Amino acid sequence: MCFFIFEFESLPIYKENVAYVFIGIHKVDYSLRHITGRESIVKAITVVLLVGFISLVLLIDKQRIKKGLELLSIYWFRIAFSFLALFILNVVSGFFGLYVPVNIVSGLVITVLGIPGFLSIFLIAIFL
Repeated sequence: MCFFIFEFESLPIYKENVAYVFIGIHKVDYSLRHITGRESIVKAITVVLLVGFISLVLLIDKQRIKKGLELLSIYWFRIAFSFLALFILNVVSGFFGLYVPVNIVSGLVITVLGIPGFLSIFLIAIFL
């Protein structure tokens, strides 16, 4: 389902499981009744995943959970630091007329590769 709203003054109005979207003079009718079947499937999948996760946590050794969370925290720190480095590189290179993209791919490259990843993103910014 896709809502296209072309004007800032467009206002969706919900009445009896039917959404009316007024776009200019045109009234577009989007029925929301078919979503109820999907909602039950999503709820069932959520419950199964939640029960599976809880049983997995109860069955796994606590040392293994601790190591996994420690590894996850190390990578979260590296991702945060890589985006900080990308932001600083973007600001500094902006003074010289270079554009360094700050996006998830360049952040993950720096996270995984470290200093060589930082240098590769910088060289790509220079030569492209």
